[in-house]
Amino acid sequence: MSAYRVAQVAAAGGSFEIVEREVPRPGPGQVRLAVEACGICHSDTFFVQAALPGVRFPLVPGHEIAGRIDEIGEATPGDWQVGDRVVVGWFGGSCHACPPCRRGDFIVCENLKVPGWAYDGGFGEVVIAPADALARIPDAVPSADAGPMACAGVTTFNGLRRSSARPGDLVAVLGIGGLGHLGVQYAAAMGFETVALARGADKADFARQLGAHHYIDTTADTPVGDALQALGGAKAVLATAANSQAITATVDGLSPRGELIVIGADTEPLGISPNQLLMQGKVVRGHPSGTAQDVQETIAFSALHGIRPMIETMPLDRADEAYRKMLSGAARFRMVLTTG
Repeated sequence: MSAYRVAQVAAAGGSFEIVEREVPRPGPGQVRLAVEACGICHSDTFFVQAALPGVRFPLVPGHEIAGRIDEIGEATPGDWQVGDRVVVGWFGGSCHACPPCRRGDFIVCENLKVPGWAYDGGFGEVVIAPADALARIPDAVPSADAGPMACAGVTTFNGLRRSSARPGDLVAVLGIGGLGHLGVQYAAAMGFETVALARGADKADFARQLGAHHYIDTTADTPVGDALQALGGAKAVLATAANSQAITATVDGLSPRGELIVIGADTEPLGISPNQLLMQGKVVRGHPSGTAQDVQETIAFSALHGIRPMIETMPLDRADEAYRKMLSGAARFRMVLTTG
């Protein structure tokens, strides 16, 4: 193969177009991936709209990349082999030199290499990625499912397993969309008494199909905090909904020492007063994605428990259509581009 196709945006806010490029060679410490699938994450809009510093055009986004290694650069660490099935997620490599990296906290690297930001992402047939970004895919997991697990999956999985909640504790998941539908499945599989919070009574049956033991309609007359307290109070709330008002409403539903874990991105401030936190020692924290090892553990747990993202696939040459469908909310929970 002398040339490969990518779906790129030529300027901020533009449409995706398919162009051909010359196939690159991996450098030291890098591998070249033959991409099989790449999820479309809502955070890709930050890059397409140039809402983050340092975004360069033409832009090839995509940080939910699944494929196979087809070339390995010199001095590449690890026991990687050509043909290995791997994913690359939001964690696309770290600098290994900044203070967080020197402490071993690679996911908050000050120079994090997010695909589609630091280098061309997975909206194409080929990606060059650092070896420390790679996570293995079990044979039982298709590439189209594995891609979203490298971002949406690891974020919800890590958010829950690193919380203070323990099996048997009441845990609530706010939102059952692209992130939350995975969060509910993980919470139930981890042994939590799982509460799904979403807008509308019509989502109750779906929440229970995902494994939720309880459902709370956030548009009902009873305040969300009161509804959670009626169940005993939540040891943890995983806030996947990108809505600051909805996130704020859950704080009064936390138990003493309860924890609000924020993973839904919103630019509006949270309306939380110090008095809501002080007397009962409640905690509010943000939670980023996860390292390549975290991604690998997420996918392994998912394979063990039969947890899968709900996806809709489209071929690469329909990237613009797939991206617009994600933006409109008309898609299934995760849109995924495929190259096969």
